[in-house]
Amino acid sequence: MALTHTHHLQPTISVVIKPFKYPPLSRKFHNGEIFFGSTTFSKIQTYHNPVPRRLFLASVSGLWDAVTGGNSAVMAIRRGMFLFRQGEVLGSLVEFDKAIELDPRQKAYLWQRGLSLYYLDRYEEGAEQFRLDVAQNPNDTEESIWCFLCEAQLYGVDVARKRYLEVGRDSRSVMREAYNMFKDGGDPEKLVAAFSSGQPNEYFYASLYAGLYYESKNEPDAAKVHIISACQSPYGSRSDDYMAALAKVHCKCRNWNLN
Repeated sequence: MALTHTHHLQPTISVVIKPFKYPPLSRKFHNGEIFFGSTTFSKIQTYHNPVPRRLFLASVSGLWDAVTGGNSAVMAIRRGMFLFRQGEVLGSLVEFDKAIELDPRQKAYLWQRGLSLYYLDRYEEGAEQFRLDVAQNPNDTEESIWCFLCEAQLYGVDVARKRYLEVGRDSRSVMREAYNMFKDGGDPEKLVAAFSSGQPNEYFYASLYAGLYYESKNEPDAAKVHIISACQSPYGSRSDDYMAALAKVHCKCRNWNLN
């Protein structure tokens, strides 16, 4: 669905319906910000490899409330995202849960809640959240990986790999390689080396997921090296991407000094 505005004495809104798998009109962009219809709530940055993932949040009625400023559930999600970016993980989860109380339809799309659950060591609930999300978006590479990360903490890497959620082909080469590494086993060092001369966002994502892969195997020292590298990379240090904030939250939760 898309909104177009026609300016007359009485402004009108025309609605065009297009088939789409996700909640209409609400998109998660590469910088982690949210777009509702024709309303952009904060600055959107454009990169060479836009992320086609995590289209999320509202139903048609919920979206209309968001555009008109009346959707409390959407505002709770925005507060949760803000708190997570600040490192207030528990506070973010409170807001995400509040959003679900206000509008239960949101739960199937709240990948942000799954991330918060991971960092609160609530892995079973996190895995459930990511499985719900993948059921709605069967092409979401990152949610498949995060489900694996949760289940690796619960059952170990071998069992988690047997439970791996297979999804469609990601348009980003770095995420295709990361997906295959988690799915089949692989060398995180090769992943980082392959994208060390790529676009800034590619190096960031390669480093982040290399570190997370090491964490899934209970190798914290190697994980620390790569996730700190992700944070200190140009993209990680300057981007508004929600995942750049996540890398910093990861370091905070693990008591790693970025300086």
